[in-house]
Amino acid sequence: MQNHEIDFKLFGEEMQFVEIELDPQETIVAESGSFMMMDSDVSMQTIFGDGSAQQTGMFGKLLSAGKRILTGESLFMTAFTNVGQGKKRVSFAAPYSGKIIPLDLQRLDGKVICQKDAFLCAAKGVSVGIEFQRKMGTGLFGGEGFIMQKLEGDGMAFVHAGGMVIERVLAPGDILKVDTGCVVAYTSSVDFDIEFVGGVKNTIFGGEGLFFATLRGPGKVWLQSLPISRLADRILRYGGGKRKEEGSVLGGLGNMLDGDGF
Repeated sequence: MQNHEIDFKLFGEEMQFVEIELDPQETIVAESGSFMMMDSDVSMQTIFGDGSAQQTGMFGKLLSAGKRILTGESLFMTAFTNVGQGKKRVSFAAPYSGKIIPLDLQRLDGKVICQKDAFLCAAKGVSVGIEFQRKMGTGLFGGEGFIMQKLEGDGMAFVHAGGMVIERVLAPGDILKVDTGCVVAYTSSVDFDIEFVGGVKNTIFGGEGLFFATLRGPGKVWLQSLPISRLADRILRYGGGKRKEEGSVLGGLGNMLDGDGF
C-alpha cells in the first residue's frame, strides 16, 4: 500500500465521531474544524492541500490547494502524526447529526466520488481532488453542481452524511432514481446523470423538485436521508416563529396564544 494503514472505531449513533489509532509515524489528514481530541505525542501540523504523494514541489502544493478552493473547501488541511512510542489515538467529530461512512478505497477500485462537503478525514496519501461532471445537464441541475470531490488511493477515507445512510449495490444496468441532494457518494463505475421529472402537475405542484438523479450500475452508492441543505431550508422556514402544523386553524390558534397573531 502507498497510503498509511490506520485502524479506527466509530462511536455514537446520531452524533458520531471516529477514533483513529495511529502506529508510530503514521499520519491522518483531516478537514479543518473536524478535530475533537487526541493523545499526547500526536503532532498536529497545518498543510497545503491533502498532503498526498501527488504534490511535488510548490507548484504541486498550489495546484492541490487550488482544487480545494473549487470544491468550496479551505486552502489548508491538518495532519496528525504519531511522533511517540506505541499506539496513539486521535478523534474527529461529525459536523451535524448523521452518520460517518468508512471507505476502504483499496476495495473500491481506488476511487470514490462524493458531494463537496462530505469529506471528514483520510489516511495520509489519499488524494482529495475534484471531479468535473462530464454532462452539462448534470452540472447545471444535479444539486451538487458541476464540481464534486474525488477520493483516490488505497487507504481509508471517512465521509459524513445527514440523517440515516444506506449503501446500495447496483448490478450492471440497474438504475436507481434519487433526489439530487440525497446522493452522498458513489464508486467510479457508476454512471451519474439527471432526469427531468416530467408532467405538468408534477412540475407545478409536485414539490419534489424538477429533476431526479439517476444512478446506473454497476457499482456502489451511498445515500443520505437528510441532506444538510434540506435541514437548513426547514430551519429557515420554521424559524420565523410561525407555526406550520398540519391544521391551519390549530396553527393560527397557536400563534395567537404565543402573541404572534396570524
